[in-house]
Amino acid sequence: MGTLESFSQHLVQVLHLHETPHRTALAFAIGVFIAFAPHYLFHTASALFVSWAFRLNFLAVLLGALLNNPWTLIPILAASLYTGLFLTGTSSAVTIDWEHLTASNVYESLSPYVLPFVVGSSFLALVCGALAYPIMRWTIIRYRNMKVSSS
Repeated sequence: MGTLESFSQHLVQVLHLHETPHRTALAFAIGVFIAFAPHYLFHTASALFVSWAFRLNFLAVLLGALLNNPWTLIPILAASLYTGLFLTGTSSAVTIDWEHLTASNVYESLSPYVLPFVVGSSFLALVCGALAYPIMRWTIIRYRNMKVSSS
């Protein structure tokens, strides 16, 4: 039984279950920032690095980062592009000739949209990350208060 108890103590320590609502909400908000950030294909690596570098709750960071998943990818990409087009004052009429898009002309066809996409996704990352913190902090505090009052 000593090993099971030791395992559970290590699990609590690894999962940061005794952290303050502030730190857990901050970890989640950073994960949400990562989810909207324009560096696609590196979100999981970013979540791992940030949680390690700042000793944050990896599960909270990863949960926030996983807001960007196969089901939400297209809406997030579209919102990022159209937000960037709006913020940069670029025409919102996307004119990509998808039928004639080849590997040799992909850069030429998509290059007008790179800056608006980066601007839009960075803006959404900041806004959504900033909104995620108070919502998650309130949720954690409310959950812990309900858990204490039901005991």
